[in-house]
Amino acid sequence: MNGPDGRLEGRYQPGKTANAPLALILHPHPQGGGTMNHKVVYQLFHIFVRRGFAVLRFNFRGVGRSEGSFDNGTGELSDAASALDWMQTFNQNASSCWVAGFSFGAWIGMQLLMRRPEIRGFLSVAPPANMYDFSFLAPCPSSGLVIQGTADDIVAPSSVEKLVAKLKTQKSITITHETVEGADHFFEQHLPQLVGSIDRYLDMRSQEGTL
Repeated sequence: MNGPDGRLEGRYQPGKTANAPLALILHPHPQGGGTMNHKVVYQLFHIFVRRGFAVLRFNFRGVGRSEGSFDNGTGELSDAASALDWMQTFNQNASSCWVAGFSFGAWIGMQLLMRRPEIRGFLSVAPPANMYDFSFLAPCPSSGLVIQGTADDIVAPSSVEKLVAKLKTQKSITITHETVEGADHFFEQHLPQLVGSIDRYLDMRSQEGTL
């Protein structure tokens, strides 16, 4: 697909119905080895595929076969917006839209949430609240899940707790905060627990009719 700084490499799975909801999956930091093939990103992608969503994961500029070079988040946010535009051109009757991001991708995803009112839900996995400013979430426009490992030595759990506490003061949205006991930043030995927590959350949203 065409991005703002050249071609973007991605993997796209069409939805199971004509009005299938959309999910955009965003990978961790490009300069830390993050790609769309990271196992957490891969799992997020397939969580939504199993639910019949139209799902796209892609490489930010300068990663894999995506053109351009790292742009400290500004260009990567533009990449994410372009990827969502691309997916919407093929899914003009989509019933809803979700964004899911891991680490750096969670930071980009939350920024995209602020710019795109059609996004009605988010998954924020290990958001780097101690590295990046999340104060732009004022107010946070959508309900979602924030999830992190209790043994994360890259993102301090206390910084995520502060972010969640701030978001929870807002009316008309619900922020769900879950932890995976013993998991590190990359959920090395705890991927099944991560997937299980996310599936339970999405089941709840489905039962509420807000998926």
